[in-house]
Amino acid sequence: MPFKFSLRLLGVPWLACFAGVCLLGPMHNRTCLSQIFDERFDDWPVDLKIAGTLVIADEDEMSADRLRNLIGNTSDQAIDVLSTESLPQSLESAFGEAFAEVQLMKEDEFDARSQRDFLAWHIELSTAEKSRSELEFLERQMRAHLQAGKTLIVTGSHRRIVSNRYIAVIQDNHPTASVGLNLLPDCVLATDAPNTKALRSPILSVLASFPRCVGISVDDKTSLVLRGRKIRVVGDGQAAFLLTANEHQAIRSHVINQQSLDLKPNDWMVDLTQWRREAIDRTLEPFPPELPRPPFVENGTLMIVGGGNLPEGLMDLFLEKAGGREHAKLVYVPCSEDEEVSQNSGMISTWRSMGVRDMSLLHTKDRVRADQDQDFLAPLHEATGIWFGGGRQWNFADSYYGTSAHRLMKDVLHRGGIIGGSSAGASIQGRYLARATPIENFEIMAPGYERGGLGFLEGVAIDQHFTQRGRQPDMTRLVNRYPQLLGIGIDESTALVVNQSNATVFGAGKVHFYDRRQAVHP
Repeated sequence: MPFKFSLRLLGVPWLACFAGVCLLGPMHNRTCLSQIFDERFDDWPVDLKIAGTLVIADEDEMSADRLRNLIGNTSDQAIDVLSTESLPQSLESAFGEAFAEVQLMKEDEFDARSQRDFLAWHIELSTAEKSRSELEFLERQMRAHLQAGKTLIVTGSHRRIVSNRYIAVIQDNHPTASVGLNLLPDCVLATDAPNTKALRSPILSVLASFPRCVGISVDDKTSLVLRGRKIRVVGDGQAAFLLTANEHQAIRSHVINQQSLDLKPNDWMVDLTQWRREAIDRTLEPFPPELPRPPFVENGTLMIVGGGNLPEGLMDLFLEKAGGREHAKLVYVPCSEDEEVSQNSGMISTWRSMGVRDMSLLHTKDRVRADQDQDFLAPLHEATGIWFGGGRQWNFADSYYGTSAHRLMKDVLHRGGIIGGSSAGASIQGRYLARATPIENFEIMAPGYERGGLGFLEGVAIDQHFTQRGRQPDMTRLVNRYPQLLGIGIDESTALVVNQSNATVFGAGKVHFYDRRQAVHP
């Protein structure tokens, strides 16, 4: 049976674990407001990924083997190839060897309703000189092809036009940026660089005018592949990714190479959504703020579980706080990267077996739907309890941060209801989102996603599976970087239940508190 007592100091420098603590230190006012909805919809991209695959290819190095490396085995597939001029012989031979059938056609002959899964578009300067209306028509055709989940291979001297902005001319080291087609979203693209440093200054010059864009420089003999939201390179060279500096942060750069066994995923792959998000983040006020709001739940209850099995009796307590089995109106929010999930989830089955009468499953990857679709939002208007599932917590941020759904989730607490969650469903409850890297999950700080917590508990960063996965050094690094935050690490099969500033521990493990406002002892 857990017991609770108050620890008047917010943190415990020796990282002790208590059955109950007071999360507020003496410098905080207990009467502070909580659940303020100040997260903004525009602080996150809407188009989080492309549905298909975009290949920006260097035709000088093109061969059937290179094509297979880019898009896989296509020996039984057909491809449409568009060009304003005759196709280079090397390209025609590569396509002919790699595909069972090649259909050559002019740009104005293509219809995006084509049933073929593969389309190649050879873009020479004459294409870029078309009128804006002609380019917009082509852009709609290519976008429709990608939205159908198909593959677009772009070649030619002016292939960089597929990005949001591209460097058209460089005179006396001063670049001219032109508007592209944004098939490669929110990027400033430069291709055929002698090396990754050659176009660094021109790209940064353009980024100074378009700071919400990501700069990408691609070496010659190198191709870029965007599938969904992940970018990789194929070829002998590299791709460099750049973000402009601001008054608080220096220029950020990262270089990736072709995938190989001796490279870590971050050395050969980039999550473009994270980079786009970080570009946006650099245009906003610094986060976390120097004086975050304190951890205080004015109304309602938070139930924060560190993963693994739920402590015995915890779900009974959740139902009690939500109004009881007969009166509770529950919403389950799964954590999934998939567009669709099964309605027959384990949590829904558990609630049904416990006699709950009113329950819904809420899932979307469409931020606009989460913000504007009233049918989708309807269960949240009356909900008395919400449970967030486990997975990768950045999915919650992608779908709900700053949306009407996010506001309505906070309203559940305003009405005195309960919000719970385990693993990813624990971390998302903090205002700072810990361990949100889309590529692996080994780093506790994820630029671009730090602002992504749903903020049911202000002023904290929450990590889970804490002792079991040896995550203590990670939390030490986080609070050393952001000493204004209270770090909370929760073991598996362990829950922290928060009312106002009081937190009670349930379960087999411990909860670890990190407070850098106190002296740190060995």
